[in-house]
Amino acid sequence: MTSAPHDRSAAETLDPAVIGARVKALRESSSLSLRELALRCGVSAPMLSQVERGETSPTLVVAAKIASGLDLRLSQLLRLDEAGTVTVVRAGQRRRGGTSSRGHGFEVMTSEQPGQRAELSRHTLAPGGATGAADDPPMHEPGSREVALVESGSLVLVCDGERHELDAGDCVTFDADLPHHFENATAAGATFLSVVSAGLRRS
Repeated sequence: MTSAPHDRSAAETLDPAVIGARVKALRESSSLSLRELALRCGVSAPMLSQVERGETSPTLVVAAKIASGLDLRLSQLLRLDEAGTVTVVRAGQRRRGGTSSRGHGFEVMTSEQPGQRAELSRHTLAPGGATGAADDPPMHEPGSREVALVESGSLVLVCDGERHELDAGDCVTFDADLPHHFENATAAGATFLSVVSAGLRRS
């Protein structure tokens, strides 16, 4: 894996504690032990442990190996994809989609550029509609959390097999890496806002 000069300078200036915490969080979100990550990236487990504890700053070569073992680019590991402090998505630039057969429509209001770490979307559910089926696999990566605010109507959140009834104004927070979907069992339409926050995005 080759690295750009920007990657080199960033790796040299970042606080070892910041890099270490990032590596540990990414490893744990992938359910990897130190030994498993060591085997995947070719860096010894003791060295990885020192990096995670912030006791040593990894060289560019070591950082690149760790990134590869986590299926990331070096720039993603170091969060260099997060260029700029302000990202604006105009109303006409929103990504839209849904499944008409399920009475579900949505629009994503945040940018799809790497490094955003949170996604805001607005959903509409027709009477009898649902965002997915009970047996759909989780849509979000490990460690994701979702916050949903019901704007209008009434909904049911089915998360990991449990049902939670929600009315307009209700706000729910849950682990988005569990199987889940929203249902509208009423005779009126419903809308809700959703924020999915992962912090460990891989693309």
